[in-house]
Amino acid sequence: MIPALLQLTSVTKSFGAVRALKGVSSDMLACLCSVLFVGMASSQIVAAELRWEKLAPIPSSLGVAGAFAGVSDGSLLVAGGANFPGKKPWEGGSKVWHDDVFVLEKPDGEWKAAGKLPSPLGYGVALNHARGLVCAGGSGPDRHHTATLILGWSGGRLTTMSLPDLPAPRANHCGALLGERAFLFGGTTAPDSTNALNSLLSLDLTSPRAAWETLDPLPGPGRVFATAAAHAGSFFVFGGAALSRGPDGKPVRGWLRDAYRYTPGQGWKRIADLPRVAVAAPSPAPVIEGRILILGGDDGSQVGTPPADHRGFRRDVLVYDPTTDRWESRDTLPFAHVTTTAVVWRDRIVVPSGEIRPGIRSPEVWTTITR
Repeated sequence: MIPALLQLTSVTKSFGAVRALKGVSSDMLACLCSVLFVGMASSQIVAAELRWEKLAPIPSSLGVAGAFAGVSDGSLLVAGGANFPGKKPWEGGSKVWHDDVFVLEKPDGEWKAAGKLPSPLGYGVALNHARGLVCAGGSGPDRHHTATLILGWSGGRLTTMSLPDLPAPRANHCGALLGERAFLFGGTTAPDSTNALNSLLSLDLTSPRAAWETLDPLPGPGRVFATAAAHAGSFFVFGGAALSRGPDGKPVRGWLRDAYRYTPGQGWKRIADLPRVAVAAPSPAPVIEGRILILGGDDGSQVGTPPADHRGFRRDVLVYDPTTDRWESRDTLPFAHVTTTAVVWRDRIVVPSGEIRPGIRSPEVWTTITR
């Protein structure tokens, strides 16, 4: 209600200013005020009220978490990821990583097999670039990886191009593309890590001789499963989970709400905390009309809940305005997918597959409605 009231106040002030002009007829005045109101309202609606529909599900009956997703030559690619095809984790089941690459060539089409990754892989960073889908780092069945590659789809054929390796293995991190530079942040170096990284890496995708650069570390806790975004010349990091060693030697999560903005040449700046914890929300976060959208995520409120009683992850959208450094909570999502990528494809936001409850995946693919 508050944004609507602010808009109405603004329109009322504009109305008064127009009335003060001489020679303006009542009809013209009404028309001008109508334009002012509709323009302001439509801007608010576009940013606040996304409508969603389903595309064809990926051809995996269980779905996957941690897949790489992005666009090449106008087609949508989803690659790798992991699930529990046998017993569930609380039943002693084992996670299985996949190397399948699927392609969807048009929104009303069906997915088809496109090829294979070099090895089973998931939980890396996926970035949309003009050259194809950039896949950086990730984990496999027994270790984290350093490889960075570009997946391409053209003429019905999948191509793979190598990029420089990361300085060290890294998975469960986040990243975004700022201009022609890829930025990666956080994550862990090994499956059993009990501390999370707070380092920031950057790669110039235009230079054939470029290597990953290590930039200033985040002035805050290292973290896994944070949400990244890029907007207006800056790279953003939101939330995630810190790690520490538990009594049994295994990693324990610390749930985070803090957020940061990195601007090349200026460094890091802490920005307003999120209204709530958000871990593993679809990343990179989409940006609409200058606002960054955190689509759901895990708020940590159900830690320890028996699997059968878990209600699923958050369905609200957190909206951050970098110009005012303020947050709002809006909308209700028809899905609650985490550990997945938010992809911009054909003027849509697409959220493919992902985890819907601990250990449970979904093959559903959701997209914003453009018509």
